Amino acid sequence: MVTTAMPLPNPTSEEAWALIQSRDARADGQLFYGVRTTRIFCRPSCPSRRPARAHVEFFPDLIHALRAGYRPCRRCNPAGIAPQAQIIQTLCAHLNQHSDRPVPLAELARIARMSPFTVQRLFQRVLGVSPAQYQSHKRAAAFRQSLSESNRVTDAIYEAGYSSSSRAYSNHPSGMKPRDYRNRGQNQTIGYATASSPLGQLLVAATDKGLCAVLMAASENEAAARIREMFPKADLKTDPELAPMLRQILSQLTEHPAALDLPLDLRATAFQMRVWQALRAIPRCQTRTYSQLAKEIGQPTATRAVARACATNPAAIVIPCHRVIGTNGSLTGYRWGTDRKKKLLEIERADGL
Repeated sequence: MVTTAMPLPNPTSEEAWALIQSRDARADGQLFYGVRTTRIFCRPSCPSRRPARAHVEFFPDLIHALRAGYRPCRRCNPAGIAPQAQIIQTLCAHLNQHSDRPVPLAELARIARMSPFTVQRLFQRVLGVSPAQYQSHKRAAAFRQSLSESNRVTDAIYEAGYSSSSRAYSNHPSGMKPRDYRNRGQNQTIGYATASSPLGQLLVAATDKGLCAVLMAASENEAAARIREMFPKADLKTDPELAPMLRQILSQLTEHPAALDLPLDLRATAFQMRVWQALRAIPRCQTRTYSQLAKEIGQPTATRAVARACATNPAAIVIPCHRVIGTNGSLTGYRWGTDRKKKLLEIERADGL
């Protein structure tokens, strides 16, 4: 069943009660109600028996319900996710709402009705990062987004919630100055080299900090066009000195692949980097499913996010996202085409015999 937007934005108490009485699923996620006698809160579509109106109070989100001392209903599962994930989602929403200041563990503990130690451990177990790291990563992502939309770096710094430019620069993960990142490679020199491979034309590109892209295409012209799309304002030029790096990557397709430990100058979120590191740990001739990869990085509920990180991998072969398959063994999607994915796996299996 496909639902549409909530029929009554910002409903009054009477309108909210009418939505709950009719079990209107369109209000799910935007309206919650708590029952004072049980201290449990539900979504409007909850199939449980309706309480007396005098015992009901309404909340616009999970945070307000939890702050009021209510527990989520086990029957309707208000957030639609596991209880531990519900708590994390609520705490993350609070962190996002207060990105302009560091949120202490004690404050999160009061919201979750847990000890600070338990909150910290829960974050590490579910997200793989601490609350402070999560807030730092979110602020850095907001900074990168602001850089692409703002005319001034200073504006982007404060819009992202940083208290000073020094904090913004120290948390920027790309290895580029914020102004260069905003300008999509402007005033940056990026060299590239191409070669034929069993998968078509292969292109490697690098800055002075290391490898920044590995692309596959049907022709040399197409490969060059793709690198221009990635870095439209950079000074792009062919670089013969990249030949050894290109041979190293091509060696991944030979019977005896060279050990590869290239420096990566990759534009990525912290989560993407964790996924890509896990991809590089998959042994040759082996595969993983997206759900297995999610478990390996300690985030078993993040299967879809793992798939997105694989889809945005800018360094084919070096970061072997071709080794990730569907749960049923299907090849699923691949940024460079499923035919190339099949060919890569066939090459690796043949070499492993």
